[in-house]
Amino acid sequence: MASAQDVRASNFSPSDWLGDLDVWLLVEGRHTRPWQKLGAHPWTWQGQSGVVFAVWAPRARAVHVRCDASGWQAHALQLHPDGGIWVGFVAQATVGQWYKFDITGCNGVVIEKTDPYARATELPPGNAARICATTFSEPALQNPAVGRQLGDNTTAMSIYEVHLGSWRRNLATGDYLTWDEMAAELVPYVRDMGFTHLELMPVAEHPFYGSWGYQPTGLYAPTARYGEPEGFRRLVNAAHAAGLKLIIDWVPAHFPNDAYGLACFDGAPLYEYADPREGVHQDWNTLIYDWSRPQVRNFLIANALFWIEHYGVDGLRVDAVASMLYRDYSRAPGAWIPNRHGGHENLEAIAFLRELNDTLRAEAPHAVTIAEESTAFPRVTHSTEEGGLGFTHKWNMGWMHDTLGYFAQDPSCRVHHHPKLTFSLVYAHSERYVLPLSHDEVVHGKGALLQKMAGDRWQQLANLRALYAWMFAHPGKKLLFMGSELAPETEWNHDQALPWHGLSDPAHAGLQHLVRDLNRQYRQHHALHSRDSDPAAFEWLVVDDAEHGVLAFARHSHDPQETVVVVAHLWPTVRHGYRVGLPDGGVGLIWHEVLNTDSSHYGGSNVGNHGQVQAQRLAHQGQPCCVDLTLPPLAVLWLRPALSSLKDLHYVS
Repeated sequence: MASAQDVRASNFSPSDWLGDLDVWLLVEGRHTRPWQKLGAHPWTWQGQSGVVFAVWAPRARAVHVRCDASGWQAHALQLHPDGGIWVGFVAQATVGQWYKFDITGCNGVVIEKTDPYARATELPPGNAARICATTFSEPALQNPAVGRQLGDNTTAMSIYEVHLGSWRRNLATGDYLTWDEMAAELVPYVRDMGFTHLELMPVAEHPFYGSWGYQPTGLYAPTARYGEPEGFRRLVNAAHAAGLKLIIDWVPAHFPNDAYGLACFDGAPLYEYADPREGVHQDWNTLIYDWSRPQVRNFLIANALFWIEHYGVDGLRVDAVASMLYRDYSRAPGAWIPNRHGGHENLEAIAFLRELNDTLRAEAPHAVTIAEESTAFPRVTHSTEEGGLGFTHKWNMGWMHDTLGYFAQDPSCRVHHHPKLTFSLVYAHSERYVLPLSHDEVVHGKGALLQKMAGDRWQQLANLRALYAWMFAHPGKKLLFMGSELAPETEWNHDQALPWHGLSDPAHAGLQHLVRDLNRQYRQHHALHSRDSDPAAFEWLVVDDAEHGVLAFARHSHDPQETVVVVAHLWPTVRHGYRVGLPDGGVGLIWHEVLNTDSSHYGGSNVGNHGQVQAQRLAHQGQPCCVDLTLPPLAVLWLRPALSSLKDLHYVS
């Protein structure tokens, strides 16, 4: 190590920076905003401008900070008598400069570490932290849609999931788009497509681009790949100005074992469990946070609030929740440690998730938290007072697997797989669900969604159109991974931009038109979103006609005139005169065909019901009315009683 230079003026003390209340809250793990005290902060002390550095390393023998302002000389920090926090003031340091910590661990070995609370870092593979200003030059632009309370499930939520490095590239250079370029290109596109939410795969700094951000090392720093942190703030503001809400993927389940990161931070396991049967994630060779340690919980929960409060994001999609909940997750017998009751649940993780959601409910009641949870763990979206985890929403992985499994079957075999489409309604209202067709379904050899569909190319496209219309009508919020609207022929590649050139093919352009219209109609028809949590708002009309591949149901709002009837015909032939019972719309017997996925506008064969149907006052299937329909091949119809106007609705003539 370079020779140490004493950073102190003669009477500097860590207590000058850390008050008694701050120290107590940090030790107890109850400091709501620890980023305001830990890390690097421009500060004036005794009339002298500089930067104060503070880092938690309780078992370290010594801690030094090295800044490029002083030729990377080492400046000694002082250990606060309570809490294991090292503090120092460097007069030479200023905003924009780089720094690292040299931590002499409990084993006497000096380890170079990046600041866990760094708000900006070098472009990987560099790993120095950068001193940032305390606040941005312009305030966060509040989303005009913000104001509803946590857990509200009555509004439309249609999420466009994006990997920023591969949505689009600079055409001239092939480089990533910057934050500002994405604000100018991505945000208007998402708004034009009618989505309500933009979800970004992890934006926190991560060393390995191929991890897609799911192995972060800088939880408080937007990745430098796309520019400065101020640019990310401008992207969030642009989304809000466009009326979009912005969600980021957030990873509290594990972290990479890079030597400069959190691993063995003070010479021994600190942020991670010490026993590899608890602390090593075998699937990804990463380390698992020790949620039993108050300071670690505080670090993570404050980080969640940081992105919401500091950058103005509207919520978090919490990654890999299932791996957090179970001590035996992806472990062989004997390779895990039971909890204190002898069970396999991770009680510390469960307590952490409840504390996370309770904190956000108190500090940011407008924010959403969405759990990527793939098991049958109960009450994920119930409040903690009810014994739940407190999330606002949960991914419905069962729906995804069953639905894709059905559409992968040749129609001649679908009679045996009919329950794959009906079973999800048994539990659809047990949680507040998001229906995800995410990046996970189009990577690692799984193929593109189009490739998963059964049949020849025409049938694959028709099946995909039907899948999207089925999804948007099914109870639950919606999530589509970027490019799903383009129907790519191959699976997603994070090293390439989406195949935008495919839109020159009318079949692919038609699918994009369909997704745009599905979003618009999903928002427009309250029956499709306003009572998602109410089982009485869903009614099967045809549930058992597996032989003909027909299903039909009604979605109800509080107004009978807003009822939407959905009819799916998942067989590759035209069927005439198919009778379906209809609820009484209360406004006459005309039902408009407000959506037909077989419309030529979407690339279909243009079979349908000429835009409207005349119902009969004839009881059928327990309903007061019925209608005889022409069912297009591999298509989904949406019907609604007596709309006042058919303006801009696409139907066959």
